[in-house]
Amino acid sequence: MPDDKLTIETPEQIPLDFPLAGIGSRFLAVAFDFLLQFVSVLGLMVIADMLFYTIGRFSSMGPIWVAAAAVLVFFLIQFGYFAIFESLWNGQTPGKRRLHLRVIKDSGQPITTYDAVARNLLRIVDSLPGLYVVGILSALLSSKSKRLGDYVAGTVVVHEKPLRDPGQIGLNFAGGETRTGYDLRRLSQEEFQLIEAYLLRRPQLSSEVRARLTRQIVERIALKLQISEDDQKSPDPLLEKLAAEYRNQARYR
Repeated sequence: MPDDKLTIETPEQIPLDFPLAGIGSRFLAVAFDFLLQFVSVLGLMVIADMLFYTIGRFSSMGPIWVAAAAVLVFFLIQFGYFAIFESLWNGQTPGKRRLHLRVIKDSGQPITTYDAVARNLLRIVDSLPGLYVVGILSALLSSKSKRLGDYVAGTVVVHEKPLRDPGQIGLNFAGGETRTGYDLRRLSQEEFQLIEAYLLRRPQLSSEVRARLTRQIVERIALKLQISEDDQKSPDPLLEKLAAEYRNQARYR
């Protein structure tokens, strides 16, 4: 039977739990993505049809170029949709975002472009012989609900609990007004992941654990970012602002 969560231990030896996405939620996310793909293909066909006859009046080669461009766009919609969105949206597609799902590495780190491409190249095999039969069987037999593409890329799909408290901005896309004055380019992706994982888990931690964790995290990044002593006195708000600004600059949520 599949586990219901992925437990990862941080460098500070604090376990972080990520609820694993089951077949049902993943199927709904894929269904929503397929609907968007279908609508996109219909729109492409209408536009290509209009351009085909319009340009054909002025150039005999025009319809050929239109057809070639339409085939290329169709290929990107059909086969590049998932990889492109997961690369640009940090492990999410429109369907996954709607269902509050995200693809992450087995280690809890964000996926890379290589991971997104690798896991989606196997989508063709997972969909055989139809209706994702191979992928569903693989997920049922996997302790972490992995399809074949997840095994190849070393990824899992997890649930993200939507944050209802505006003060918990660690996983929200902050507005342009969030500015700390620190050069966040010095912050590694692993350090950002640590900050964000803490902010996600924070409501479940006791005040003593929260105080110890925030102190350890700020001490880890203080020298690199040259954090002022005043900001170090308010570590929780500082980590919220750093996470929000980092995401704002990275242009993903």
